[in-house]
Amino acid sequence: MYASEGDSLVVASRRVGRAARIGRIVEVLGTRGSPPYRVQWSDDPLPHIVVPGSDAVIHQARD
Repeated sequence: MYASEGDSLVVASRRVGRAARIGRIVEVLGTRGSPPYRVQWSDDPLPHIVVPGSDAVIHQARD
């Protein structure tokens, strides 16, 4: 999994009926776009360091 600043991170919910969690990658902490990432979640004002699992997808930001 590789990402750039500004890309979106979407993590599927583990519970039926709950929406996926969506965040914006504000900083890439790994080398060459690899995790961990500092993510600003849409439902939380504080950024968090995240190492995405297999339930996560990166959506590249459009220029």
